Amino acid sequence: MKFPFEATVAELETNLDSFVDAVFSCLESEFLVMPKGEGFVEYPVFEQGYEALKRVTAAFSSLAPGPVLQLAVEQPISLVVLRTMLGFTPSEWAYVARRRTGVDVAQGAARTIDRNIRLAPLRPLPTKGVTAKRVAALVTVACQMLAEGASAVPEDKLHRLDKADTRRGSDGLRSLASIGVPYAMLLYERFLGRPFAGHRDSVSELVGDSLESAIENVLAKGGVSYRKTKRAERVPGFDQAPDFIIPSEFNPRVVIEAKLTEDDGTARDKVTRVQHLAELAASGQVTGTPRFEVVACIAGRGFAERRKDIEKLILATSGKVFTLQNLDRLVDSTSLAAFRAG
Repeated sequence: MKFPFEATVAELETNLDSFVDAVFSCLESEFLVMPKGEGFVEYPVFEQGYEALKRVTAAFSSLAPGPVLQLAVEQPISLVVLRTMLGFTPSEWAYVARRRTGVDVAQGAARTIDRNIRLAPLRPLPTKGVTAKRVAALVTVACQMLAEGASAVPEDKLHRLDKADTRRGSDGLRSLASIGVPYAMLLYERFLGRPFAGHRDSVSELVGDSLESAIENVLAKGGVSYRKTKRAERVPGFDQAPDFIIPSEFNPRVVIEAKLTEDDGTARDKVTRVQHLAELAASGQVTGTPRFEVVACIAGRGFAERRKDIEKLILATSGKVFTLQNLDRLVDSTSLAAFRAG
């Protein structure tokens, strides 16, 4: 099977379908396996926090803030368990706490508290200062809301506490803690919330970084000088900086876009980004040669869902489309070969 980066422009135009098939053949999805990332909480640690919280609340029959706050200070992981019971993000919890208690619990501060706990789940929290006041407000509002349960809402609305464990307040919590949760209800709530959604969102940049790291390894192995741009960085000459510029932004000869997506809608947007770079490269040509070569390195099942988008990607890059499976040919099959020093 011939890959698009091995073909001439004429071959690409006359046999485009076969080159799309070639790209599809080596696109693999990484959605089943995610990096744990920094601050990943293992189940035994989470369970330890749950059991401690269950003990101090007498199996959730008594949700007085005092004992729960003391536990949160001594075993901070219990605070993460409390947030999970609510079903809130740190920012949402901060918003409700601020509205209900009047304490200035900034959403950024709540995210920081949550992250610090995940990094050190069993390191005691401070008992004085602004962080202690914020934690106290978070615990207070959590105990109140869990004890109250879901309030009545119109039929076309859904209350965030209308879950199997929190619907009936402390009565429901106590019941589920003692008899176990019905499996069908657990499955339904997972269906509504997407399993691992919170963790997947928190490590999304790490997933993307895996492709960029692979590109860096190939460039470094070949001794190719490159400039890797930072997220949202402004680079003169580009309205949106590409991921890699070779050899530098002062003399761009090759630009590389590293795009990973598990969603076909997002894939369309990322292909459009590469097309724009190709237009930018062609806009400054004087002798019929583009200012720089545009190379696309892609990964994820999102690209495998849209043939038309891959066609556009192949044509925009004149075939310079690579995947993780053939990234080892990146230097030899592009203008990067002129910069090889290794």
